[in-house]
Amino acid sequence: MRQVLSLSLPATGVRQLKSISKKRGFGSVSSYVKHLVKEDANLISEADLLKSVRASRKEYRAGKAVKAKSLANLV
Repeated sequence: MRQVLSLSLPATGVRQLKSISKKRGFGSVSSYVKHLVKEDANLISEADLLKSVRASRKEYRAGKAVKAKSLANLV
């Protein structure tokens, strides 16, 4: 079941949102907002990012890093 969500924006914000959604190829502002919410769910949190960086630094300092000659060696 669908529900309607009302969003209050200044006129410039509405124009910008409509323009961006059209430039990105979305059929409506609603579908663009749905896309943004879905993409937001896939973002890593700042806390998780910092945790990963700290772990990587620890591995590097422990000499566990591998020096690759090219990007192809990393894949």
